[in-house]
Amino acid sequence: MPVKLLAISGSTRAGSLNQALVDLAAAEARSRGAEVTPVDLKAFQLPLYDGDLEARAFPDAARELKALFRAHHGFLIASPEYNGGVSGVLKNAIDWVSRPTDGETLVALSAFRGKVAGLVAASISPFGGLRGITQLRQVLSTIQVMVATEQVLVPFALDAFDETGALKQPLPAQLLGGLVARVIELAERLEPPVA
Repeated sequence: MPVKLLAISGSTRAGSLNQALVDLAAAEARSRGAEVTPVDLKAFQLPLYDGDLEARAFPDAARELKALFRAHHGFLIASPEYNGGVSGVLKNAIDWVSRPTDGETLVALSAFRGKVAGLVAASISPFGGLRGITQLRQVLSTIQVMVATEQVLVPFALDAFDETGALKQPLPAQLLGGLVARVIELAERLEPPVA
């Protein structure tokens, strides 16, 4: 069975540089035989995580997103850096998806435990989103995701893509291929249960 990956951008704006980067990662994964499902977080219209709301009625959109996460072996995530950290829309999605449903315990983490993630970031800054990626790596590790040590940072991203959407510089493109290969390799080794 081929490895199944979700491709997610923590930026939902039109023309997002992080969406462009995760699209390249998804194309690379497909070229290596993986099945890739793109996820548009804006389409889910998740409310802000709230324990009272969760207790009253777990939102259908959050349940649907969690089912998508559960049905995949791993994730390719592009994380923009907002004020030195993870974007609110991405963190909120992770928070909802990590919550127990259908009689699970608090520590079940059924959408994350035993899964693999590869992280990329594009930023207009010279740091390439490093601070946001570092924070995201910590969050994912806490919820039992194996995060690939490889990562791809694209600084000065306004000038990093050509008119076709490809990366202009060979180094980040080469690193992207290495990251995707590692995520697929790790997912094949772990073979987590897929719902």
